[in-house]
Amino acid sequence: MAREAREGGQGGRNRERERERDREREPADEFVDKLVTINRVAKVVKGGRRFAFAALVVVGDQKGRVGYGAGKAREVPEAIRKATERAKKSLIRVPMKEGRTLHHDARGVFGAGEVVLRSAPAGTGIIAGGPLRAVFETLGIADVVAKSLGSRNPHNMVKATFAALQAATSPRQVASRRGKKVAELFGHAKEQHVEGADV
Repeated sequence: MAREAREGGQGGRNRERERERDREREPADEFVDKLVTINRVAKVVKGGRRFAFAALVVVGDQKGRVGYGAGKAREVPEAIRKATERAKKSLIRVPMKEGRTLHHDARGVFGAGEVVLRSAPAGTGIIAGGPLRAVFETLGIADVVAKSLGSRNPHNMVKATFAALQAATSPRQVASRRGKKVAELFGHAKEQHVEGADV
């Protein structure tokens, strides 16, 4: 009797674990992850060197949310798993114009890394290097021109890109900050353009 109760209790725990695994799998489906770089690192100990792997992963839903994370472990799959989990915890939302490009040009700096991002017309595509391209593909941006001006270290490049994306704003955000309507922002620009044309 006691044995049956124990088995029933273990079965309940196992079912709970399976439910938790299912819950973890469900939200993961909406995210796309890209491995930016993997690096073998060594720790010198008394018996020699102990090797591990450091992974940098970018995760996004291709609808305006993106995050990055780094993970380190003795095995490559474990390092990637850790990096992916950290990336999902650090997601940011980026405003996009027509769901395909940035609203305005942006510049981001992190350490020695510096990047310039420029909005582009439809059909341009993603013109960017490796680490930057991974960020834009997971973010869901289809048209952008990006240039890395500083460090070529993937970590610095990705962090500088995130600094630029966090500085990006939309006309709605600017209008609410100034206490105006979106039409007013563009209305003044049109009036100035017309006045300039008259002169």
